[in-house]
Amino acid sequence: MMIVSACLAGKKCRYDGEHKKQQLISDLVAQGKAIAVCPEELGGLPTPRPPAENVDGKLITIDGEDVSVNYELGAKKSLEIALENSCTKALLKSKSPMCGAGLVYDGNFAGNLIEGDGEFTKKLKENGIQVQAID
Repeated sequence: MMIVSACLAGKKCRYDGEHKKQQLISDLVAQGKAIAVCPEELGGLPTPRPPAENVDGKLITIDGEDVSVNYELGAKKSLEIALENSCTKALLKSKSPMCGAGLVYDGNFAGNLIEGDGEFTKKLKENGIQVQAID
């Protein structure tokens, strides 16, 4: 079983209220081979919402609000879903402060990328779940 970013499966749950649907991922969910989650929504954040980036170890919105607690809660709830369903692989939205794998935004809200992982990705990797970033 796989766990996937809900926005990649076609759910309008991104910060901007849109999705980044990838037909292959949507098909995997429809076939029961993948479970779609939006960790930000599971953490209590609304859609749409102000974009957030990791700033000195805290998740801060472009408006200056600290949403670290929401990100931690959403990552924890999403990990629980992955573990309960024996997921061994994750296909997650690239560059996201929650789901990014390998590259994330640098915290300056200028579109610059740095090496790093999102909060959910970190938890998955800590639990031996393979993560692949999808644009």
